[in-house]
Amino acid sequence: MSLVINEEQNMLKSSAKELLDLKSPISLMRELRDDNYNQFDPDLWKEMVEMGWTALTVPEEYNGLNFGYVGLGQVIEEMGKKLTVSPMISTVLVSTTIVGLSKNEVLKSKLFDEIMSGKKLCTLAHEESSHHNPNIDLSIISNNNEKFILNGKKRFVIDGTISDYLIVSANSESNGSLELVIIDSKSKGITFNNKVHMDSKIYSDISFNNVEFSKDNFLSTENDGKKILKKALDIACVGLAAEMLGNIQQAFDMTIQYLKEREQFGVKIGSFQALQHRSAIMFGEIELCKSIVLKALQAIDSGDENLPELASLAKSKLGLTSKLVTNEAVQMHGGIGVTDDADIGFFLKRVRVSQRIFGDSNYHLDRVAKFNSY
Repeated sequence: MSLVINEEQNMLKSSAKELLDLKSPISLMRELRDDNYNQFDPDLWKEMVEMGWTALTVPEEYNGLNFGYVGLGQVIEEMGKKLTVSPMISTVLVSTTIVGLSKNEVLKSKLFDEIMSGKKLCTLAHEESSHHNPNIDLSIISNNNEKFILNGKKRFVIDGTISDYLIVSANSESNGSLELVIIDSKSKGITFNNKVHMDSKIYSDISFNNVEFSKDNFLSTENDGKKILKKALDIACVGLAAEMLGNIQQAFDMTIQYLKEREQFGVKIGSFQALQHRSAIMFGEIELCKSIVLKALQAIDSGDENLPELASLAKSKLGLTSKLVTNEAVQMHGGIGVTDDADIGFFLKRVRVSQRIFGDSNYHLDRVAKFNSY
């Protein structure tokens, strides 16, 4: 498969860029941050819904667009360029994927309808340690007559403060299998500890203390919870890589423009050979990242069995390259690069958090090595 997007995907990318240029400049992120760290603009979210972005990966049988993850990746990439603050990652990329992999048809129909219409927001609560480890799950689901009881703690939950539903992973006390259940975030027994991270987004540590739910809340069936979660995390990593690709492309473009404008010793600093060499290295690394991300997105849509390896390859490479590019971008801007007056610092802060979500570069490099028997 050639590493190019087709005409329809390119049109989607162009329309996303047009909307975000008009309605989501970087200044909007500043406004939301200064408004007590508001996590999204309802008006912008409504327009995203109307554009069909929440339905891009939903099958046609559920009234979705079935446009695929390559299409969704183009939208997320454009959002990365604008540092757009929205529930796209938590609700559309992660939660819609988990719902789509579930065999609970009644719950799927209900959730797809609520997510596509923008009526409900959803997120995954899975992490339990300070570093990503998908195999650690100490949360327990026990059975009490007709009711099920959830106990446990989750960390670093994306958009926990604004989500209506929480998709929670926990081990079944009866058979030890990993289960995925969807819980109303306002249920009795749920406690939030919200923290603002360096990217100005709020992440939540959530405690579940004897939270009751019914058998109808299970997204996992026939012990397939671990399989669903594993694939959903791979897809989430590819989506995050697409966002980081947008981040570093914009950071690079802003830096090149600055090199063309800033004068030192009476000449444009872009004429300094050392800065040209460093810029050339960044350009080459970004071009490589474009191919890696697109290949991984195509693997999702084609059902490629190598998706886990490609997902880790994309997440690790983008993590390393985003660190390189944003470090260089801030340094080439000089002293102003570390101040709040300049936008360039926001890109460094965002990728520092993104590259750690669902595993940092070291975690995914180790995973790629294991896939290749190293």
